[in-house]
Amino acid sequence: MSILRATTLLLLATISIVPVAQAAQEVNLYSARKEKLIKPLLDRFTQQTGIKVNLVTGKANALLQRLKSEGRNTPADLLLTTDAGNLYRAQQAELLQAVESKTLESSVPAHYREPEGHWYGLSVRARTIFYANDRVDPKELGSYAGLTDPKWKGRICIRSSNNIYNQSLVASMIAHQGVAKTEEWVNGLVKNFARRPKGGDRDQIRAAAAGECDIAIANTYYYGAMQTSSKERDRAAAKEVSLFWANQDSTGTHVNISGGAVTRYAGNKENAIKLLEFLVNDESQRWYGEVNNEYPVKSGVEISGTLKKWGEFKADTLDLHLLGKYNAEAVRIMDRAGWR
Repeated sequence: MSILRATTLLLLATISIVPVAQAAQEVNLYSARKEKLIKPLLDRFTQQTGIKVNLVTGKANALLQRLKSEGRNTPADLLLTTDAGNLYRAQQAELLQAVESKTLESSVPAHYREPEGHWYGLSVRARTIFYANDRVDPKELGSYAGLTDPKWKGRICIRSSNNIYNQSLVASMIAHQGVAKTEEWVNGLVKNFARRPKGGDRDQIRAAAAGECDIAIANTYYYGAMQTSSKERDRAAAKEVSLFWANQDSTGTHVNISGGAVTRYAGNKENAIKLLEFLVNDESQRWYGEVNNEYPVKSGVEISGTLKKWGEFKADTLDLHLLGKYNAEAVRIMDRAGWR
């Protein structure tokens, strides 16, 4: 072989290797979680592994549409989003791939992950009842079903039916008790609305504090954020209401997750799995709870002081992939009931 030919072959080999080596040191993340809630963990991951994380944040639906439009050309290796319903939608759209990881399987309980490994829960949030301290006796409360009692007419605040959190709550009821009983519950709940649904979860809690309603349904981490907020009005509103754990005598309080999944066309699959595994280690689970007032998905991890003040509760152990399975039926029920 001539010196020129050997040199040429060596140069071509080097050119082909360089992009691979560079790709092996990065991972591209699409995240529906706000940057301030995830960036410090990503920086820590980079410090420990040397793998650079290229972060793109956005609304959950917008990120799903972006993945669809990009198709095979997407740079995304990993999707982080809120609610099992959104993860199910991504899976049904064939935007994800199943992965196997002993670390993920041992850290994430089976009901918090997709059975074939298409997505894994990373943190847990509860959607429960909040009541006005001066107008509601907690002895009057018990279950979600009890909120259809006529005594609550004109007293309940909740956000709109197009919110995935409410859709998943209704889907969980379908999974537990079937369509007929769930439809009866939704009809009864709508009759007790204090106002036309509007705003986010914080707005429901603020409305209860201000006397627009007496009961609010919201995710617990919003309540925690208000309790620790730098805004005096949010701290003041949080003091006017208390949390009540629903369904403690039956299925347990409805819970959901924020979760992660490796995208179908991930170019850095192994690094994406490494990042998922990092997010379920004890340090990450503890940090995330402290910052975002969510519960760790991994058992044995100490919860934050704010969460400890709320007390222990029985959580629903429903397999969360069912929330996606029954989402379409939940939306139809809500529409028929006039939940807008």
